[in-house]
Amino acid sequence: MNRYLPVARQHFLTALASTSVVVKAICAAVLLLYLLSWAVDTVYVLGVTPGYLFPPNFWIWTLVTHAVVEQHLLDVLVSLGTMVAAGRLLEPLWGALELLIFFAVVNVSVGLLAGFSYLLTYVATFNLDYLFAVRVHGMLGFLGGVLVALKQTMGDMTVLHVPQVRLKVAPMLVLLALAVLRLTTLLESTAPLAAYGYGVLSGWVYLRFYQKHSRGRGDMSDHFAFASFFPEILQPVVGLVAGLVHSILVKIKVCRKMVKRYDVGAPSSITISLPGTDPQDAERRRQLALKALNERLKRVEDQSAWPSMDDEEDEDEDEVRDDVPLLSGRETTSPAGGASSSSTGQESSIISFEDAPSNS
Repeated sequence: MNRYLPVARQHFLTALASTSVVVKAICAAVLLLYLLSWAVDTVYVLGVTPGYLFPPNFWIWTLVTHAVVEQHLLDVLVSLGTMVAAGRLLEPLWGALELLIFFAVVNVSVGLLAGFSYLLTYVATFNLDYLFAVRVHGMLGFLGGVLVALKQTMGDMTVLHVPQVRLKVAPMLVLLALAVLRLTTLLESTAPLAAYGYGVLSGWVYLRFYQKHSRGRGDMSDHFAFASFFPEILQPVVGLVAGLVHSILVKIKVCRKMVKRYDVGAPSSITISLPGTDPQDAERRRQLALKALNERLKRVEDQSAWPSMDDEEDEDEDEVRDDVPLLSGRETTSPAGGASSSSTGQESSIISFEDAPSNS
């Protein structure tokens, strides 16, 4: 195990060096606050406590800071790995600014939704522990959003070969694993499970309806529908419920209506753009293919050493030196038998080449 740690650290540092200043700054904040947590209870001050989030306390800054607060080394490693994965896989497609917006939207939504959920639980049970004993912090919520984004961009990629697991089922597999850990009391609180679940939900809503790109907003393709997160046997029921919820959200103007678009101004013929055949999917796959091709070409260029012009000139001179003795030796042993000089032999060979009669 110890011999793999230097290799893993080297790969992590290499991946971190290729990311933008946004990813580096967030990783630095996670490390700094982790070191500060040895002396100060950073989770209490910077984490989301439902009882302090709402009036009269109104600690709204915790909606921004709770994601970079960790108390355990394993949680720090998960947070750093999540940020580096987002920087390596999503940032080349979106850009640093869009990644920062996604980070802010998901984490603020996780803080608000978790706070409201625990407030409603307190109203139902009158248990003050749900208001003041719960601490929502860490990047499990953002991890859920990142897995949703990876499902959108590269869902067909295989994560495990035995058994075969594709990336498109990773969000629900992690949610199931957290639920099992909570049921077995290996998780002391429901806060990690709630944070991850709301991260998946808020990430999907943002990418589905609100993210800006070259073709407008959102991603209405069928492979990114909410029912696609569930097993195929449950997808019809989930799709029906999701359609009803979407209709309600459209009426209260939270989500936009899915509309078929017709480009009648096309020069050749009418072009139809349907939600199930969004060209954005092809564009994402094209960008990923170009990125992989550029990386392979860069590795090939680094491995191949092209000879310089000086080396080529030296090789040409060596060839000339090697050819001169052969010519002189051939000329001195001419069939005429005379002791003619090399210059005469060269001259006669040139004359015979130029003055050779042409066949008509």
